[in-house]
Amino acid sequence: MQVVMRVLRVVKNMNFDWNESPDLNITPLVDIMLVLMAILMVTAPVMEYQDDISLPKGSKAKTMQKIPDLTVRIDKSKRIFVKNRHYALKTFADDFHLLSKDIPKKSVVYIKADKSLSYETVMRILKIIKDSGFSKVSLVTNG
Repeated sequence: MQVVMRVLRVVKNMNFDWNESPDLNITPLVDIMLVLMAILMVTAPVMEYQDDISLPKGSKAKTMQKIPDLTVRIDKSKRIFVKNRHYALKTFADDFHLLSKDIPKKSVVYIKADKSLSYETVMRILKIIKDSGFSKVSLVTNG
C-alpha cells in the first residue's frame, strides 16, 4: 500500500498536460520497411525453385510436311512473276487458276508489289488469288 501511495505522490508532483496529443515518429519504421522491400526485390528474381516432377509422355506424332509458300511479285510495268515465270496482267486470272491447280490451297501466298502501282491493281491481284481458293494471302512491305 505504501508503494501505491508513493507512486501517487510522484504522479501528483509531475505536471502532465492531459490535452497534449503524442506525436508518433514513423520515419524509422518506413526506413526499415523500404530496406526490407529493396532486399526482397533484389533477391526474388535470383531465387530458383526446383521441384521434381515427372511429365507425361506424349504420343508419337507424325512428322508434318511443310507446305511450300508461294510468292507473287509485281513490278512497276505490271508484269507478274510467279515461280520464275512472268505473266501479263490481262491474262493473269486464267493463268493463275491453271497454275494453282498443282499448289495446295493451304499454302501461304505473299504478294510483293512495287510501290508505284495503284491500289486497284494490287487489289485486283489479291482478288484473283483469293478466287483461286487461297485463304492465307499477305501483302509484303519494306516497313
